[in-house]
Amino acid sequence: MPCSLPTRRLLGALALLPAATFGAACGQALGSQTSSAPTAALSAPAPTQAASTPTASPNVPVQQALYSPAASGAPGTLTSLAPLVDAVKGAVVNVEVTQKPRRVSNMQGLPPGMAERFGLPPGMGFEGQTPARQGAGSGFVIDASGIVLTNNHVVEDADVVRVKLDDGRAFDAEVLGRDPLTDVALIRLKGAPDKLPSVPLGDSDALRVGDAVMAIGNPFGLASSVSAGILSARARDIHAGPYDDFLQTDAAINPGNSGGPLFNMKGEVVGMNTAIIGGATGIGFAVPSNLIRTLLPQLQETGAVRRGWLGLSIQDLTPDIAKALGVQATKGAVVAGVSRGGPGARGGLREEDVITAVDGKPVDTAGALTRAVAMLRPDSKVKLDLLRGGKPTTVDVTLGTRPAMQGEEEVQPRNGTSAQRQRIGVQLADTENGPQVMAVEPGSPADKGGLVPGMILVQVGDAKVSNATEAVQAFSSAKPGAALLLRVRAPNSDTALLRAVEVPQR
Repeated sequence: MPCSLPTRRLLGALALLPAATFGAACGQALGSQTSSAPTAALSAPAPTQAASTPTASPNVPVQQALYSPAASGAPGTLTSLAPLVDAVKGAVVNVEVTQKPRRVSNMQGLPPGMAERFGLPPGMGFEGQTPARQGAGSGFVIDASGIVLTNNHVVEDADVVRVKLDDGRAFDAEVLGRDPLTDVALIRLKGAPDKLPSVPLGDSDALRVGDAVMAIGNPFGLASSVSAGILSARARDIHAGPYDDFLQTDAAINPGNSGGPLFNMKGEVVGMNTAIIGGATGIGFAVPSNLIRTLLPQLQETGAVRRGWLGLSIQDLTPDIAKALGVQATKGAVVAGVSRGGPGARGGLREEDVITAVDGKPVDTAGALTRAVAMLRPDSKVKLDLLRGGKPTTVDVTLGTRPAMQGEEEVQPRNGTSAQRQRIGVQLADTENGPQVMAVEPGSPADKGGLVPGMILVQVGDAKVSNATEAVQAFSSAKPGAALLLRVRAPNSDTALLRAVEVPQR
């Protein structure tokens, strides 16, 4: 039976495959016609309760000398990684997910030409449901109470998450938070004891190219598989997202490794294994642990990540542009445009400014500026060093909230619309067209009433709604047990439709 989830990312002509496996039989070699699920990953931040040293095997010293120096003074030889594996493998878990059938529809009808191809009337729409799917990935415990880090793509859209420990115990899990842009997710085991083996997050910035690293995960369903290698490169941009800053390793990473840890020789997690290049060997990518550390507080507090935003169009400073602008700098980000009324405009930034540092930390490229600002929370005040007309100056800016881009998945915080999702079974987000349905809980009143992602709510009961907050208030004020009439618009259409949702008892 072929894998059911296709590859999600492409890097030029090279296919980036996720390290999670989906479907019943995903044991084929990479690059075969049956697609293995793509991978994406992040390193995880150290939670406040995380153990400072690995606890999987307390009696095994982790920081022992794994290299024995040669008598001649030449570099040492690797003796064994067994003590390190014994110390940390108890904290590495298998993550199994199940997705129930989903209602799907195309209210606008099939694309031009496709209806005729299948002998259907032009513009005919369709409704149906997707088949149930199963998948598997990896993860690691960062807090002894049962807090686990894994990839977003492993658990997104999952209805059931089941985590298996190295010792054979298994627990259901709930998703605490997700960040699609960095492919990190935080989950919590239900009913787990308070003394689970856990591993700490290390300092990914301390890694040097050539340092030894070790990966443990669930490749092709082979639990607790260990591979080792070196750090091959740093700061790789593989065009998977706007915040790419991957570690590259030649340690074997395969489908099923997604969300698993990349360890240094001290037993610290320095990366989360996330992506591989299809058809290649010895090329795997992991999100640095320091990047995830900045995300953890928001994932724990609200379940979603809100990023700082300057409201600028920027590009790299090139020698030709530097010469044209009359600046001596060779690195930085050039402001090509300023959003009217945005944070940058309010702070006094101008076109042709060359930003060289954020809060004293140098930024060499436009990508580095984007990442630096995104790691800060909205409403943060930052000091930007820049060159204007060739002269250095500083500008203080209060950051705004980065808006979701077209086609980008938006994860709602655990407040506002999420409370209504628990009751009606629908997640809403504000768009320029109005409150839009982003997700529908299978089997919920919203699902039974025919709501599908993409629909725009126009009216809830007697109340016309223009944003998600108004829609939530209308749902909340409805009488329990009542049949609530909704007026909606189909995705990308002005056609009005009526739907009825039964309001559940409180």
